[in-house]
Amino acid sequence: MSIEHQETPAPAGALERPAAEPAASRKAWLIVGLLVCLVLANVADKIVVGLAGIDIKKDLGLDDAQLGVVQSSFFWLFAVGSVLGGWLGGKIRARWLLGGMVLLWAITMAPMVSQVGFTMLVVCRVLLGFAEGPAAALVMQVVHSWFPAHKRAVPSSIVTAGTGLGPVIAAPALTWVITDYSWHAAFGVLAAAGMAFALVWMLVGDSGPEAAGKGHPSAEGTATQALPERVPLRRLFSTGTLIGTVLLFFVIQANSAIKISWLPLYLEEGLGYDSGTIGRLVALPYLGAAISVIVVGVFSRWLTRRGLSNRIARGVLPASMIVLAGLATMAFSGFDRGTPHMVLLITSASLNAAGFGVAFAGISDVVPAKQRGMVFGIVTACFSLGGVIAPVVVGGLVASSESAAAGYGSGFLGLGVVMVVGGAIAMLLINPERDTARLAARD
Repeated sequence: MSIEHQETPAPAGALERPAAEPAASRKAWLIVGLLVCLVLANVADKIVVGLAGIDIKKDLGLDDAQLGVVQSSFFWLFAVGSVLGGWLGGKIRARWLLGGMVLLWAITMAPMVSQVGFTMLVVCRVLLGFAEGPAAALVMQVVHSWFPAHKRAVPSSIVTAGTGLGPVIAAPALTWVITDYSWHAAFGVLAAAGMAFALVWMLVGDSGPEAAGKGHPSAEGTATQALPERVPLRRLFSTGTLIGTVLLFFVIQANSAIKISWLPLYLEEGLGYDSGTIGRLVALPYLGAAISVIVVGVFSRWLTRRGLSNRIARGVLPASMIVLAGLATMAFSGFDRGTPHMVLLITSASLNAAGFGVAFAGISDVVPAKQRGMVFGIVTACFSLGGVIAPVVVGGLVASSESAAAGYGSGFLGLGVVMVVGGAIAMLLINPERDTARLAARD
């Protein structure tokens, strides 16, 4: 409410703005930092099964197809959680909603500290997926609530970079815990970390002034200024921007899900690396992703400042990253272990992640502020299907192939083709300026 007083065109208000804006900016970047930590924890929760996959298979007597079911089960209720979280995002303060969500993550991890069976493992992963479903949508909703439209690409990309930083930090640390203690201990560490973050967020985290759609107007004339207060969801989801972005995110999620679920096992069973080496190698694609996400976000912001359209900065740019990532994926699927293989694998992961934050900023260009939570949730629910399908397909290919290496090779080759096609179609569809103009004209 203090923001509204600052914007009142009274002389006193004008005198207060220079002192108020730096404070608001500092709080905004504090929130960005906290959300990076949240995303980091989110990714660590996802990759732990992949890192402990060999031990879990031996301990529970699972085959590759069953482990594929465990990995896929994370996404079974992911879409339901995404939509429910998006709906609740407009009704419950972000302080309590995000804090409660992370606390639920920790609770679902806790049973893994003791001995469990296949069924309990699947149940816990399903519940974790449900609880993590709203994360991407709610995190972006909060980030965008602290920054005006023309400044969202960089903070969105920094938060998205947490998906890369998570494994860089978590993969070696969790591998050490698993190797020196047990896979049960790794789940215990993640449960404790989740509880600690939930407490910190409930104390200092919340949404910003843009949440009510009353923030500072864009100095660069971005498309969001022309939007009506509300647009029917049917009209929003018939725009090329949302259709293309959902398709783009679908192939991004498919790539990410396979990487999270199968990359450690691929390096060990498919390529023959030892567990210590895997803990280090797994971190490299994620480190590349974290760097590339921020670089592309800054580059997108630079394009906007230079006067290029949001279609280029938030449509063509991220879609082209996915096309190139798909080509790199197809290429490394045919290589044996070695430097060229790892370079291509890191390139694929880096480019795949690079466009996510920028493309999410493009959604905000065509969606009214008060509807972003629901729309983000629906978008997340739609693209989460990539995470449901991809791990099961790869698990089936590995189980049915003559060798693990052949199965993984076929899986990554098919993924690369899907990414190239999906990225090319998305490039043609995403156009925020065109779609915003159409929505405003029909208001």
